[in-house]
Amino acid sequence: MRPWLVLVGLIIVVQAAGSAGALVTDPAYYRELVQPSWAPPGWLFGPVWLTLYTMIAVSIWLCWRAPRDRARTTALRWQAAHMVLNAAWTPIFFGLKAPGWALLVIVALALTITGAIVASARVTRTAAWLLAPYLAWVAFATALNAALVYLNR
Repeated sequence: MRPWLVLVGLIIVVQAAGSAGALVTDPAYYRELVQPSWAPPGWLFGPVWLTLYTMIAVSIWLCWRAPRDRARTTALRWQAAHMVLNAAWTPIFFGLKAPGWALLVIVALALTITGAIVASARVTRTAAWLLAPYLAWVAFATALNAALVYLNR
C-alpha cells in the first residue's frame, strides 16, 4: 500500500474517532456548567482538536513507517492506548454527564500520551514532538475538567 494513502486513511480514522464523541455531546449541558473564568470559548475546541488529531495521525503514521521492531510495536501500542482513552472521555463527560469519572479518564489519558511520546521518541523524534502540543492541550483540559468538577459539586 502506498504510504501516503495510509496517511490519508489514518487522518480520516483519527478524525472520525475524535468526532464520534459529537454524537453524544450536549452543548447545552456544557453551557449550563459553572465555568472557571479562564475557560476558553466553546468555538475554540473544534479547530484545536482538528489540528491536534491531524498531528496525532501523522505521528502514528511516522511510527508505522519505521522498521518493524520492538520499539515500533511499543510506540504503536501506546498510540492506540491514548486514542482509546481520548475516545472514551467525551461520552463519559457529555453522554453520562459524569465529569468526575471523566477526570479520571483524562488523567489516564495524559499519562498515556506521555508514554506514547517516550515510546515514539525511540522510533522517531518527529513523531514524539508531534504529540507534545496534544499533551499540553490535554494538561490544560485536565485542569479545566478538574475546575468543572470543583465548581459544579
